[in-house]
Amino acid sequence: MTTPRTTYALLISTLLLWTFSALAAPKSGTWTATPREDTLQMNFRVQEHGNLGLSIPRSAFQGLNTQDGADTKFQLAREAGTLRFEGRFANGEGAGHYTFEPSAAYLEEMGKLGYTNITPDEQLQLALFDLGPARVKALAELGYAKLSHDELLQVAIFQVTPEHIRALKAAGYDKLTLEEVVASRIHGVTPEHIREMADLGLRKLDFDDLVATRIHGLNAQFVREVKGLGFTNPTLDELMSMRIHGVTPKFVQEMREAGYPHVTIEQLVGMRIHGIDGNYVRSLSKNKGSGRKE
Repeated sequence: MTTPRTTYALLISTLLLWTFSALAAPKSGTWTATPREDTLQMNFRVQEHGNLGLSIPRSAFQGLNTQDGADTKFQLAREAGTLRFEGRFANGEGAGHYTFEPSAAYLEEMGKLGYTNITPDEQLQLALFDLGPARVKALAELGYAKLSHDELLQVAIFQVTPEHIRALKAAGYDKLTLEEVVASRIHGVTPEHIREMADLGLRKLDFDDLVATRIHGLNAQFVREVKGLGFTNPTLDELMSMRIHGVTPKFVQEMREAGYPHVTIEQLVGMRIHGIDGNYVRSLSKNKGSGRKE
């Protein structure tokens, strides 16, 4: 069972298009924010072009004061440039205006790495998602060099880090494309998940299959429950079919109690596809016993 690579491309393209359209405008606009314990949940609006929401650690800001009733000025200094905010917090919410001051030094450093002609729109996005030259250089050393501008923004938006790539390589996935690495970030394919699958006997999965396990929620608890029902060696395809079609341990028990003690996974999946459940089976038995014909 595989997840088509076109799924990655479609999802990534959709998310990037939404982000690009939200920020494709002059580098000033309005902001709103909701303070959390350790973060500031911010929404940026750039005139009529749309909104972008980000959760940013409080520690990343300089001069941030979220106390009610006071005018506030604070900033977010990134390598790509500085965002300056003015506004007010009241009743647990903040709002105001911001401006972006791009860094010429950043463009120079990125140019040395081969990334020229970065537009002001792209520079703002790289600032918001905090992508600096050091990470770009480290990615190149890991085999991800000469990225397109779109790929560079994917690295920034989806937080593709050298540490994540090294961890995937150590887990046996050392020849992933950037698109696949981005997909691993989107779907939460972590070294911990890879180890969890291996501990269940699902070792050396194709990357597409690994992503599919995350998409459909295949985890250790579910596999243990399936094995506990007597299916001692279910295949990946069987487990994924169960997740996709809603064959739960409860459903298995229901069908066994309805008169199918030796039902197979394939048969259970077929029952779910065709809408057969315990109530349906019992109604057939009742009608048969009463001599009624449907």
